[in-house]
Amino acid sequence: MQRRNILKAIAAGAAASGLSGQALAAAAAGKRDAVVTRLDAGRWAQATHDRIQAVIAQYGRGSRGYDGKRKPYAVFDWDNTCIMNDCEEALMLYQIEHLAYKLTPDEFAAVLRQGVPAGPFNKDYLNLDGKPVLLEDIAADVEADYRFLHAAYAGLAGSQTLDAVRQTEQFKDFRAKLYFMYVAICDSHPIEIGYKWIIYFYANMTPAELQKLAEASNDFNLGDALRKVRYESSRTLPGRAGVVATSHFHGIRISSEIANLMNTLRDNGIDVYVSTASIDDVVRVFAGLPKYGYGVPPENVIGLRLNMRDGRYTSQYRDGWHFNWGPGKTVGIRNELATKKGYGPILVAGDSDGDAWMLKDFADTRISLVVNRLKKGPIGELSQLAAGSRGQDKARYLLQGRDENTGNWQPQEETLKIGAADKKLLA
Repeated sequence: MQRRNILKAIAAGAAASGLSGQALAAAAAGKRDAVVTRLDAGRWAQATHDRIQAVIAQYGRGSRGYDGKRKPYAVFDWDNTCIMNDCEEALMLYQIEHLAYKLTPDEFAAVLRQGVPAGPFNKDYLNLDGKPVLLEDIAADVEADYRFLHAAYAGLAGSQTLDAVRQTEQFKDFRAKLYFMYVAICDSHPIEIGYKWIIYFYANMTPAELQKLAEASNDFNLGDALRKVRYESSRTLPGRAGVVATSHFHGIRISSEIANLMNTLRDNGIDVYVSTASIDDVVRVFAGLPKYGYGVPPENVIGLRLNMRDGRYTSQYRDGWHFNWGPGKTVGIRNELATKKGYGPILVAGDSDGDAWMLKDFADTRISLVVNRLKKGPIGELSQLAAGSRGQDKARYLLQGRDENTGNWQPQEETLKIGAADKKLLA
């Protein structure tokens, strides 16, 4: 009878606090070292799953040393870590397809050239005649296209429907050349130039307008096929740059394993943050809306930011705000989290060179999880460390493989690239 009453009391407290059935059992048994909620097996590589589970048990609320006033925390990159593909690049294509801008032609023309060095892009970015493409030439072509579309489309200033203007050569030219510019800028110049450039096109929107657009893009791309599409500019309107072609990897997929990991961490008293090289207001939509399953509070997202004027974005990067990529992600975590809390994250997850520094820079980190995209460079070096320590009890660097044809993770460290016949462990 006495034990039954104790269990009833525990159940009432658990109901109020949202604890799981495992938490009830642990509390009833008086096991302070029990894990509140276990990580689902999902499609985790076994050794990766087991190591994460061990760290949750060691540092979560069920551990003997847990201090609710000094809660441990985890930091996740977003694009290609928490989801398959990149939600901000997907948004750029969605914005182009829907001509979803709040820029006058003169404002658009200024943003096109903002912060981008004049002259040719690198040797890989030629037109279809094999000639170099210059920033000033392709910007002139895109500006002319936008002026036409702005005057024609009813959603901007004209009278035609979106379907009608999409059939024009100017729209075909605009889509291919604007996205070509983005890819060429990122590959020809420091990544900071391209990643800032893409968000300047949000100028004159309110955060609510941008987030509504981001949600629409997310939902469309979640329903789209994972496919690479080639875009070619207009042959009848070659303009100054000539005819160019580029491609985009369409489609986005949710990682149910990451969503479950985030929820499991929170159930175990470990806070969850996101550090992204996209503008934070776009990622807050995907990370926070309940329908996507991640449950990250908006204030827990650290990303790129713009200056605001009268409640709207400007086309100027936030004064004094770091560039949240590579070493800048470490700066963001230190300034916004570690310095204020007095300690670093116990778990960090990423997939690319932009994440390599935050994966290795904090002495408090027990797990650095690399979503395996078969990359070289700094992230490739960490992937090699992870591959070399597979299955070790105290491994810090862990690999997780995926199938890029489906967007799903695989229960192993190896990854299958889209269109490839065989899985690989390292690049």
